[in-house]
Amino acid sequence: MRILLLGGTDFAGRAVAEAARDRGWDVTVFHRGEHPAPPGVTVLNGDRTKPDGLAALAEGTWDAVVDTWSAAPRVVRDSARLLARRAGRYVFVSSRSVYAWPIPAGLDENGPVVDADPDADATDYAADKRGAELAVLREFGEGRSLLVRAGLLLGPRENCDRLPWWLRRIALGGPLLAPAPRDTPLQYVDVRDMAVWILDALEAGLAGPYDMVGPSGHTTIGGLLDACVTATGADTTLVWVDPETLAAAGVSGWSDLPIWCPPGGELHDALHCGDVTRALATGLRVRPVTETVEDTWAGLNAPDGA
Repeated sequence: MRILLLGGTDFAGRAVAEAARDRGWDVTVFHRGEHPAPPGVTVLNGDRTKPDGLAALAEGTWDAVVDTWSAAPRVVRDSARLLARRAGRYVFVSSRSVYAWPIPAGLDENGPVVDADPDADATDYAADKRGAELAVLREFGEGRSLLVRAGLLLGPRENCDRLPWWLRRIALGGPLLAPAPRDTPLQYVDVRDMAVWILDALEAGLAGPYDMVGPSGHTTIGGLLDACVTATGADTTLVWVDPETLAAAGVSGWSDLPIWCPPGGELHDALHCGDVTRALATGLRVRPVTETVEDTWAGLNAPDGA
């Protein structure tokens, strides 16, 4: 299969590029050159935000395009319009943020989404992702569009400093504040598992929206932080503090303590309680949290930060 990655050199896009290359697929990566492309792929350079930024894509045909863009929907519009007659399918890595707030526990792909414009400049993350979805649907049609609505993404090369934040802090050793309760369920997906699912979905001819995150409770905050302690080998003692005490001290979930949110609140319902029956039924496999943590830690200590 011939696949074009728009991006493909950083976190999610790179995971797809490497997984496709390892399957023996013909992989082309189109990017600005800010990060080195993975070995074994064809590289085209361009900046999609510039007037002539898509010139390198003026020729060529592909079975599928995978796009991870996160800003102005018009950029996805222009790419999809250019490639609609020369690519079989368009995969857009979107986000569960496209659902209208508040996002209740148990929401699936049928939930209401935010208003958005496929021709817009950048506004906010949710509208940008939804606008890009609409751009893909307009240019490729429903039958050739796969919308991958990612939840919390973790794994090697993570660029949002969530799991790496915990790993670096735990590696310092000593007592460490940990947000209780230990059994608070988490919902995430290793970026490599998402990449494998995307490739399998292309082979299976899937289309439409899929919430892309593992099952809620695949691990807990206790399981995640214990795995971090083990992976780093640090002499760290986790000191568990209840949500009420944290709130009284002005400590917020997600922003101050990445990944975790107080259980039972709107944020936890939105981020860690989604219904992912559809993804699981179509083959999503989620590796153990220990593997995600160990590989992320190994990458942070690799010479190239891989």
